[in-house]
Amino acid sequence: MYDLYCGTGSIGIFCSKGAKKVIGIEVVEDAIEDAKKNAALNGLEHCLYYAGDVAQICTDEFFAQHGRPDVIITDPPRAGMHEKLVQQLLKMRAPKIVYVSCNPATQARDLQLLCTDYKVTRLQPVDMFPHTHHIENVALLELKG
Repeated sequence: MYDLYCGTGSIGIFCSKGAKKVIGIEVVEDAIEDAKKNAALNGLEHCLYYAGDVAQICTDEFFAQHGRPDVIITDPPRAGMHEKLVQQLLKMRAPKIVYVSCNPATQARDLQLLCTDYKVTRLQPVDMFPHTHHIENVALLELKG
């Protein structure tokens, strides 16, 4: 499983029980240090974390080294995913992508690009910030037959 824009690793760590390996990537180095500590505190030796720009790290060579995942979780910042990363995800062809977003507009843009090879099978808005216009949106994409 890849956990892109992983922050302190909370989503990947939560999902790690069902994963053989979790690869987390985040641009904020302090967050990666915290992710490593969180994994260690939870006794999770199969969680590996890398600091750097997700669009720069996710290359053919990186994916060849770490393997093709069954699931990719992505939780990008408000600006959404870089188009270069979207193209890498399309090349990767993971069976499932879980896209968590705090900006439905950029998520819709990215989903439009991903929908050449993926179908959105579930979409769930979550109101984590009552009395504001902000929502989190979680989409499940599955690779088309």
